[in-house]
Amino acid sequence: MGTDEAGRGPLAGPVVAAAVILPAGLEIPFLNDSKQLTDRRRRLLFAEINEKAIACAWSQVTPSEIDSVNIYQASRQAMLQALASLNHPFDIVLSDAMPLPDLSVPCVPIIRGDALSASIAAASVIAKVVRDDLMTEFDELYPGYGFGQHKGYGTPAHLKALRTLGPCAIHRRSFAPVKSWRSTNED
Repeated sequence: MGTDEAGRGPLAGPVVAAAVILPAGLEIPFLNDSKQLTDRRRRLLFAEINEKAIACAWSQVTPSEIDSVNIYQASRQAMLQALASLNHPFDIVLSDAMPLPDLSVPCVPIIRGDALSASIAAASVIAKVVRDDLMTEFDELYPGYGFGQHKGYGTPAHLKALRTLGPCAIHRRSFAPVKSWRSTNED
């Protein structure tokens, strides 16, 4: 059973975590850390993981919650929520470097786990595709920021939009450089 998150570094949007239980011995070709895969490959793997997994769940923590507790704690919270949402029991958790001491089962944090464990890699793919899709939806709600392209990361285009429009409702107010701009596009 593996868990991972997507979206710790962006200036906008939620952090999303997934938890995946794969059948023992299942091999999924090309499964790897989601950051090492193309969008097309991630989406193909997303479908295969959802089809073959024993259980799969995801959770998100909002930008305002991230600002309230910090991104590390928000990532941990998202992972715990994803694990709690699983509809199948598990007896151990492998996480991508995140200790989860609040669990009733052992947790083994593995550095670069998304490249070393199939279940963590599967969770990485699920979390990334879900988050990317959420950011595409936000692109329609908050036009002009380019969320569909940069997914909330601090690209030159995103920084230019921030300078022009100011932060919107999904920007992380505690993150530099967002906190330095006056908000002009609030909900």
